[in-house]
Amino acid sequence: MRINIPVPNSMHIDAMAQRWEYGLSGAQVADVVRLADELGYHKAMLGEHFIVPNQYVKFSGGHYFSSTVALGVLAGHTSRIRLASSLTILPLQNPVIQAKDWATLDWLSGGRAVPMFGVGWMEDEFTILNVPFNKRGAICDEYIRAMIELWSSGSPSFQGEFVSFANAAFAPKPVQNPMPIWFGGDAEPVLQRIARHGDGWAPFQITPEKFREKLDYIRSRPDYHGRNLDVFLPQEMLDVTASHQSRGDDRGRGHWEAGKILDQCLWLRELGVTETTIPSPPVADVEAYKDRLRWVAAEIMPVLGEI
Repeated sequence: MRINIPVPNSMHIDAMAQRWEYGLSGAQVADVVRLADELGYHKAMLGEHFIVPNQYVKFSGGHYFSSTVALGVLAGHTSRIRLASSLTILPLQNPVIQAKDWATLDWLSGGRAVPMFGVGWMEDEFTILNVPFNKRGAICDEYIRAMIELWSSGSPSFQGEFVSFANAAFAPKPVQNPMPIWFGGDAEPVLQRIARHGDGWAPFQITPEKFREKLDYIRSRPDYHGRNLDVFLPQEMLDVTASHQSRGDDRGRGHWEAGKILDQCLWLRELGVTETTIPSPPVADVEAYKDRLRWVAAEIMPVLGEI
């Protein structure tokens, strides 16, 4: 099982972050991710919203980076760690622009970009950006196909309802061929997208005990691509509802009991999880948090790597 790190101060969700994070500068954020890179963490991950209506700010926060911009900055401070969104709301931006952003990030970072896409849930954000919320699933399906065409074809051409292009050049291509594509969410259309295009899945609100059932469903689809599927579960989400409130589940809260952490990781691995994050207990500041990263790297990651 591989251990990822959420980029600190990348979202102000009290149920998933700690208040000291909110005062970090860009240089301090980069320093944390640089340390995670040196310690051998697998991915640096961050979420994305472009604008958050006030009625959602109490629980979902109003502070988010643009994922590819932020990951591009972090790429310049690291050499190995993979650079992942968790997640990018695909229908909200033109797919040609998004394909260019991710191809650029992948090319400049030496093949470390890992986009994770979702359809989004905050309807008012779609309204502000003039994107039809009730068509977001169809938009997502078409955008994925268009982006794959841009990433993989020497002479890209695509005709769709929402985007069309032909007789044009698109370079640089991503270093990774094919470009890895992850999807987040639990709905049946999400699972069908994974079957057609996905290299990984991030469940949202279904219980871990149902992961195997959903993976079997994905692999049973007639258009399943046959590739290996990875599964990412941030353990913080065991204690967080869809509306970003705590559900009172201690499994999603941080502590210092190495044996208990390892047992939970092994339980999740048996259910199909291949990547996770280890929640941090409350700490005083960024230096204490870096000590926590070192502790996990010394006490947890080597054991998981040996099993």
